[in-house]
Amino acid sequence: MRCFEFVKSSYSSGNGECLEVARNVPSTVAVRDSKRSDSPFLILAPAAWDRFIADLRRQA
Repeated sequence: MRCFEFVKSSYSSGNGECLEVARNVPSTVAVRDSKRSDSPFLILAPAAWDRFIADLRRQA
């Protein structure tokens, strides 16, 4: 079983809408809602995560 080490994203704000990301498993990026740490999480390929972040930066 994979052991993800989630950390709060630097993009998270102080209003309770936080995202946690785990990048400690090779070839995998896991993402979850910090308010629901016991719920399912999303697993992405690093390239998909990089595209997502790039899109966010273009919209900012």
